[in-house]
Order: sequence, then structure tokens, then C-alpha cells
Amino acid sequence: MMSFTNLQYLKGFGNEFQTEDHRCPNALPEGQNNPQKCAYGLYAEQLSGTAFTAPRHENKRSWLYRIRPSVIHKPFKPVPNNFLINNWHDCLPNPNQMRWKPFKLPDAQKRVDFVEGLHTICGAGDPKSRSGLAIHIYLCNISMGKKAFYNSDGDFLIVPQQGALNIKTEFGKIRVEPNEICVIQQGIKFSVDIEEASRGYILEVFDNHFKLPNLGPIGANGLANPRDFLTPVAWYEEFDEPHVIISKFQGHLFETVQPHSPFDVVAWHGNYAPYKYNLKNFMVINAVEFDHADPSIFTVLTCPSNKEGTAIADFVIFPPRWAVQEHTFRPPYYHRNCMSEFMGLIFGNYEAKEEGFLPGGASLHSMMTPHGPDKQCFEGASNADLKPVRVADGTMAFMFESSLSLAVSKWGEEICQTLDAEYYKCWESLKKYFNLNEA
Repeated sequence: MMSFTNLQYLKGFGNEFQTEDHRCPNALPEGQNNPQKCAYGLYAEQLSGTAFTAPRHENKRSWLYRIRPSVIHKPFKPVPNNFLINNWHDCLPNPNQMRWKPFKLPDAQKRVDFVEGLHTICGAGDPKSRSGLAIHIYLCNISMGKKAFYNSDGDFLIVPQQGALNIKTEFGKIRVEPNEICVIQQGIKFSVDIEEASRGYILEVFDNHFKLPNLGPIGANGLANPRDFLTPVAWYEEFDEPHVIISKFQGHLFETVQPHSPFDVVAWHGNYAPYKYNLKNFMVINAVEFDHADPSIFTVLTCPSNKEGTAIADFVIFPPRWAVQEHTFRPPYYHRNCMSEFMGLIFGNYEAKEEGFLPGGASLHSMMTPHGPDKQCFEGASNADLKPVRVADGTMAFMFESSLSLAVSKWGEEICQTLDAEYYKCWESLKKYFNLNEA
């Protein structure tokens, strides 16, 4: 198995990077992007993540110097995949609170790789018009081998829950373990190797790219700091053997064969490249006197919409922290929201529902559908001694929050067979405490 130990990374979010494989010094051209002849007989190829004319501060592109250009491949042919969808018109709306028990890993008798194990839970919008998002679960038990994947529809934000992902990309190698995330943007080829049966969550956005949220009154520092994001250094392999290339295009999968490895980039420079982030590095901001600050203070990355202050999707985490508020019900309060909230649990016990919401499972609270703590949490927190306490030690929960109203797929509602039909019962035993004689 290829080594993914002692990997090196470039540090910073959205930086202008340049890197070349140590085996080929001076592979990067000096002072220009596409010389008449590149060093070592390489081909120059640009990968654009935004329009050429996008404002400079938003313009995303990288130059790749590779052994062969990407254009060498056979015609694409459709690949059937019944569980990866972007068509929401066949999904009957369901406004109920939803909770899924841990999604089932493939049977040992079935060999399922990362791409074959993609299952859409919910989403909205249309990749053809580059608007919207989809949320997927991946469930796999073998590596991809001589197979690579790229997404023509948008960016993948990948959240491993069980099993590390060893990812080869055109830009280099990344290892992503549970409690880390990675983002692989539109068009970037990658291949996933695993060491055990693996499970995780994917947030796919069709328009725009993920950014760090603005900090406003927080100031210059806090939340996810740019220096903690890691991008791979250049690395290449030279295999003149057939490789299967799979493209997700307009919500469907297509495959082709090329006579060589797609991971033949000897050097690259630019600001459009995959990256990873360790969630333990998140600097938590919280209320220190009374009441709650809005959960937006836990935003790691955001994909903005055209409406100021409103996101196509936010990636939010609820990490270990101190709770110190006085005269305050400290767990998440009862709430109805104009946003959709999809939650997952990487490990541990979520404070508002310590039973039923399990690692590898999920929940969806749709627009304006009420939600909040169960009876045990409400009564415990209502009568707790309000001294400083640690919250969420040994736990990492996250949320994909969106301004879009999400439709649930047939796989998510029926076929996966992990939807908890009795989720609503966790609120049925909440008592009436109203008493005119108490104030």
C-alpha cells in the first residue's frame, strides 16, 4: 500500500502556493505560466475554479505541470448509480423532524469503494444552473485502486466519521482522519484508499466555493484560523497503465479510461487546490455572562449565497468548551428556523440528546420545524447548579446549515432503513409547568 505517513503540507487558507516534487527541481517555470517548452518535457495545464474575469480577490485558478495532459482519454459512458441523485422533483416533501441511526456499512461480502458508496440523503437546487447543494453519506470497504473521481458539479466538503481516508489528488497526497475535514473543489481528480470499512458525511455545493466566515466584532483572530489549513505539496506517480476516470456531471456519473495515471502532476502553483483542517484547532467563542450567542459563532466554513449574510451552506461544529453563563438555560434552546439544519455526530454524545443521536447517524430539522432538547436534557439543565462546567468533552457534533429547503431522497427516507420512526417521541413526555402562582 502506498505510504501516507510523514506527509508534508503547505499552510494557509486560500494562499498563492507554489510547489514541485523534490525529484524534479526547477520544474516550475520562472516568470511565466506556459513557456514554449516546459522543463522535463512537461505539459502546462490550467485548472480554473472561477470565471477568468472574476474579481482578483475571488479569482481561483492553478497551473499544473504534468507528464501528460488530462485530455487523453476515451469517450465518457454513463455509469448507473441508483443512490446518488440531484433530482428532487420525485421526492415527496416531509416536514417532520428526522433522525437516522448509524448508517450501515457494506456487508463484508460486497466490495464497495468510495464512489460506489455515495448515497444522497437530501438536497435542493440544480447542478445544471449551478445553484444549490446536496448532502451525501459515503459507506465503503475497499480502496479505489486504479480509479479516480472528479466532480463537475461542485465542491465536496468531506467529514470522515469512521476510518481514515488516504487521498491521492492531482495536487498531492492528503490523509484525513476522523475529527478532520477536507475540501476537494470542482474538477479536481482524486482517489480514496482506506484501511478499514469507512463511513462519513459529504456536503456538496453547486455554486461558489467555501470561505472563512467574516469575524466582524470578534476581531482579527478566532474561530478557524487561516494558518491551520493544510494543502498538499506536489507529488507525482508515473504509471503507464489504464486508469478509470469517473466524472459526476449534471448529477449523473460517467466513466472513461485513460492510458496513464491522472496523478502525474510534477509541479503546480496557484490558489485553487484541495485542503484539510483539524477540528481540534477551532478557537471557540462563547457567551461568558448570560444567554446564548447565536450558533453562527461555531462556523468553520461558509459558502455564501447572493443574499448578503445568508449562506447556501455553513459548516458548523460544536466542540469541547466551557459553559459559564449565569441565569441561563445552557443547552441549545427550543427553536424554529428559516434555515435547514442537518446534523451529524463524529464521536461522543451530543449534549441536547444524549440518547438516540449516535455517531455515524444524523438528524434533519427542516425550515420552521420546531426542535430542541429532549425531556431529560431540559429537566437536568433547568435544575443544574450553574457553576462553570465543561461541555462536549470527548464529543464532536457538526451541522450543515442551509438557506435552502432540503428534500429527502428515497434512499434517505426508506431504503437505508435507519430512519428512526419514533424520533418525535423524545418530546412527547415534556410536561406542563405553567403555574399562575409562580413568577
